[in-house]
Amino acid sequence: MTGTLSEMPNLGVGRYALYFAPEPGNPWWEAGLSWLGSDPVTGAAYPRLQVPELHDEEWQRITDAPRFYGWHATIKAPFALAEGVSEDDLLRRVGEFCAERRGFDLPGLSVEPLHGFLALRLVAPSPELEALAADCVQGLDDLRRPLSPADLLRREEAGLTPRQRDLLHTWGYPYVLEQFRFHLSLTGRLPVEQRTRLAATLSEMWASLTRRRVPVTGLCVFHQSERTAPFRLRWRVRWDGRIEALRGGESALLA
Repeated sequence: MTGTLSEMPNLGVGRYALYFAPEPGNPWWEAGLSWLGSDPVTGAAYPRLQVPELHDEEWQRITDAPRFYGWHATIKAPFALAEGVSEDDLLRRVGEFCAERRGFDLPGLSVEPLHGFLALRLVAPSPELEALAADCVQGLDDLRRPLSPADLLRREEAGLTPRQRDLLHTWGYPYVLEQFRFHLSLTGRLPVEQRTRLAATLSEMWASLTRRRVPVTGLCVFHQSERTAPFRLRWRVRWDGRIEALRGGESALLA
């Protein structure tokens, strides 16, 4: 890495993210953990789904990126806290935000390609979800530290459209508002043939889940202790504003 210190991301600064994750006990929670082979709360290994066409090393490679971020769909992308904002401030604001909203169900999920990787996508549009994501991105943005020049450059080099570059500079992430694409990542980038074959395999294995509605019961707050550490699911914030702290597979009510 080159450049002055001010141009580089601070690898020791932790980040937070506001995500959707299915509830434990929901079939899509179990499906995601078994596919990634990891529990996003504890980081512990989880008995993984056996796919005949994937040997262990290949499975490890293609699931490495989504496992690092944890089983989730992005609502507000990872961000460092703004100057003067504490973790308690973040949780209080997310609790206040959630207390003003009502729950809803996603219409169902299916395995689809997206930008060269595989993900779970909605089987039908969800206006409630789109409104939630837009309000979360805009209404909580004062909590976010602006991106470093290095992070901006890294994103801009990913082939963004002019509109996506504008959104990146305004909101710290290019895929927001009308560019929002809800998804739970299953793999990193794959060759077309492998992507097509694996999509068919997973679609068949999860066929009974595709049309099952998925409750959105609040926002999940994930935390990354430093830039090289994996994200962990630390809190679930309910629509009534209750905050559940998650530790070692157990939860404790904070507010």
